[in-house]
Amino acid sequence: MSKNDKSAKFKELARSRVNRAINMIRLIANLGNKAHYDYTPDQAKKIVNALSAEVNNVKTKFNSKKRGTEEFTI
Repeated sequence: MSKNDKSAKFKELARSRVNRAINMIRLIANLGNKAHYDYTPDQAKKIVNALSAEVNNVKTKFNSKKRGTEEFTI
């Protein structure tokens, strides 16, 4: 695969995956609507911490070869 092919594939996948991730984050944010959902401050904190940790994993991945594979549970 040529450098141009790799770059085009990266751009294609990045656009698709980042847009999907943004949409999913927006759906998660909707869970914060107390009119529709009941949750504890601890549950909310766990969600925010899990998302923050994954964003940090993304930053790490772009700067090293480390790969995170932890899954979130409540």
